[in-house]
Amino acid sequence: MKLILASNSPRRRQLLSDLGLAYTVRLQEVDESFPDHLRRAEVAEYLAAHKADAYRAGLASDEVVLTADTIVCLDDDVLNKPADEAEAIQMLQRLQGRTHDVFTGVCLLCGDGRQVVFSDQTRVTFRKLSLSEIEHYVRQYQPLDKAGAYGAQDWIGMVAVTRLEGSYFNVMGLPVHRVWEALTRLTGASLLAG
Repeated sequence: MKLILASNSPRRRQLLSDLGLAYTVRLQEVDESFPDHLRRAEVAEYLAAHKADAYRAGLASDEVVLTADTIVCLDDDVLNKPADEAEAIQMLQRLQGRTHDVFTGVCLLCGDGRQVVFSDQTRVTFRKLSLSEIEHYVRQYQPLDKAGAYGAQDWIGMVAVTRLEGSYFNVMGLPVHRVWEALTRLTGASLLAG
């Protein structure tokens, strides 16, 4: 099967490349709003499946599209991508000194109609941060394209993350261990180049 990555995320591209998977990128604009009644992992899975639906009509029978959505949850509040620097600073002020959850929902949709939707959860603890540290990060690293206004692979991950329970790659935006397993089951073949 031919793998299609429906994401503009450089981190997801790098993770798939690091797995040794051949893929092509196909992009479409998709509304990322979600019903208010959904909570935590449900939001991530809903958004991943919703994104995949936008590709359904255009998939060839030998293609599988991978869509994903990462959200940060502080208690039951979903912190998506910040609209601007001020909102990014506000999000990081809320996260500092606390533990939050990162959920990445993934949908694998095959051209023959088969679909797998799942999510992975990672708990992340930040130490207390000063306002100057938060402002430095936001201004230097511009995390406006990241859920919760941070990337664990960035400077802030090195200086602020004190504990991580679960997959680090999930926090980066793709639970690659789960993707590998699901693709292996869907294709019924080894993904190892050979």
